[in-house]
Amino acid sequence: MDCQKIINFGNQLLRRKNVDCTREDSRLSRCLNTFDLVALGVGSTLGAGVYVLAGAVARENSGPAIVISFLIAALASVLAGLCYAEFGARVPKTGSAYLYSYVTVGELWAFITGWNLILSYVIGTSSVARAWSATFDEIIGQHIEEFCKKYMTMDAPGVLAKYPDIFAVVIIIILTGLLIFGVKESALVNKVFTCINILVLGFVMVSGFVKGSVKNWQLTEQDIYNTSHSLYGNNQTQEEEFYGVGGFMPYGWKGVLSGAATCFYAFVGFDCIATTGEEVKNPQKAIPIGIVTSLLICFVAYFGVSAALTLMMPYYKLDTNSPLPNAFKYVGWDGANYAVAVGSLCALSTSLLGSMFPMPRIIYAMAEDGLLFKFLAKVNEKRKTPIIATVTSGAVAAVMAFLFDLKDLVDLMSIGTLLAYSLVAACVLVLRYQPEQPNLAYQMARTTEETDNNESVSTSESQAGFLPEEEEKCSLKAVLCPPNSDPSKFSGSVVNVSAFIIGFLIVGSCILTAVQPSILIKTVWIIAAILVLAVSFIIWKQPESKTKLSFKVPLLPLLPVVSIFVNVYLMMQLDLGTWIRFAVWMLIGFIIYFSYGIWHSVEATYAASADAERNTDAGSDSCK
Repeated sequence: MDCQKIINFGNQLLRRKNVDCTREDSRLSRCLNTFDLVALGVGSTLGAGVYVLAGAVARENSGPAIVISFLIAALASVLAGLCYAEFGARVPKTGSAYLYSYVTVGELWAFITGWNLILSYVIGTSSVARAWSATFDEIIGQHIEEFCKKYMTMDAPGVLAKYPDIFAVVIIIILTGLLIFGVKESALVNKVFTCINILVLGFVMVSGFVKGSVKNWQLTEQDIYNTSHSLYGNNQTQEEEFYGVGGFMPYGWKGVLSGAATCFYAFVGFDCIATTGEEVKNPQKAIPIGIVTSLLICFVAYFGVSAALTLMMPYYKLDTNSPLPNAFKYVGWDGANYAVAVGSLCALSTSLLGSMFPMPRIIYAMAEDGLLFKFLAKVNEKRKTPIIATVTSGAVAAVMAFLFDLKDLVDLMSIGTLLAYSLVAACVLVLRYQPEQPNLAYQMARTTEETDNNESVSTSESQAGFLPEEEEKCSLKAVLCPPNSDPSKFSGSVVNVSAFIIGFLIVGSCILTAVQPSILIKTVWIIAAILVLAVSFIIWKQPESKTKLSFKVPLLPLLPVVSIFVNVYLMMQLDLGTWIRFAVWMLIGFIIYFSYGIWHSVEATYAASADAERNTDAGSDSCK
């Protein structure tokens, strides 16, 4: 009896959400198009980092080879983007990675994903709002900072900020009001600011190629020495330590890869597109196109700006805080700084909107599913926006921006985002090899504007998975050479176990590397890599689902596995303090889930109804 209770409790934690995508009704306004999604993704991803990050990475990590660092980072981001794109085609509903986890790996993992996404968006909103305030203040001569330090100082170092940032609160309140007013209006404002930002970056790129020189990509050690010997005397070793050995790749491949790890975070933000599933027309096509296109535009912008910057002036002279103004000053174009100032404010505005837009939609999706308090799912009938979730998230972000410095919390954003990326990649890997079932209606999603034969599931293919199948015996031949061309329950179980083994190997290896980086770890990595390849081969041998979708991730199972590795490796590079803060946040989340969510889950209600019907049917059969 006790054993049965444990099994039932485990089933509760892993119950999956059934989403009927054949129903097009939504409580939200379906008014966005593909261009709106591209602008939202570009605006959210291409933030102020493009005006700062390139200078810091080029000077300290990569030199002119920063363009290769951005290329590697873009490829790693595209892996996650492709996984999101497939799920956007499969499950065109509000919820992003939270929903994708819910329909694939179960309720508890979905709650963990959603809870961490909320944290990521709250910290992102607050930190970007403070950055907007600081940038604006710097442009006008730091009058706001001087006034606040004089009259509103908060004496709590290490806990609170030096002074409360009222301007950041005002910005958050304005954008919260805009989001409540309507999604179409928010998208319009985002498009205007994004276009201005792109124009400014285009000006920067053209200026760099006009005023720059290829000689700055071909610097010799003597050039660096002539510049730096006044600082370090004749200490050649210290000079190389700070500025490398010159050329296109002054810090070698190690510096390029180190820079790529930093540049990876520059591409975070495209996932906000995945939260618009119920607010976009034709989501099965628009979401995949929006994600891939926005990542491509962002890569071109980062690549172009970093190339222009390193062409305009030697990489070792770049300013790590404001590289573009200093670069324009170096080439004698001081007036261009005004364009850079406008562009950076527009970039911060779109980045702030990109953090605030998905946050209430994640909260709304979780509340509607019963995992968070139900009142948070209230929708304004006139504007068709999640009003309570928007106000609540805006208020929390405003309080944090008002009181806290947030520098120590920014790394928490990375955990939430990378965890979501990893789970979405794992979900794609698992779901592609599962047999179709009548209750998994989300696999039969059709576009909202057209249902042509190329995008809909053929009746014969759909019903093939519903027919009774013979019980397969577990053997090496059945695992390596499945007898069926369609996924079966056995082949699906093989993929589930294999995916778990791959996840375990990747996480274990990354933890060992972070804790004990030594020669022994190289042996562990080699063994783990061989095992991962062997298990991936087993997955590759299993039959794939024949479900027709408007977009599918290519090269399965390789791309999702590489994506999981990249995300987990970056997570394990975060410091212990960040993981302790993460544990505290998760403890708060588990208290909410186990005291409220697990008992009010909508899926629990459906399961209880199904059990009651089953019991009724069993009773009627016994009477006969």
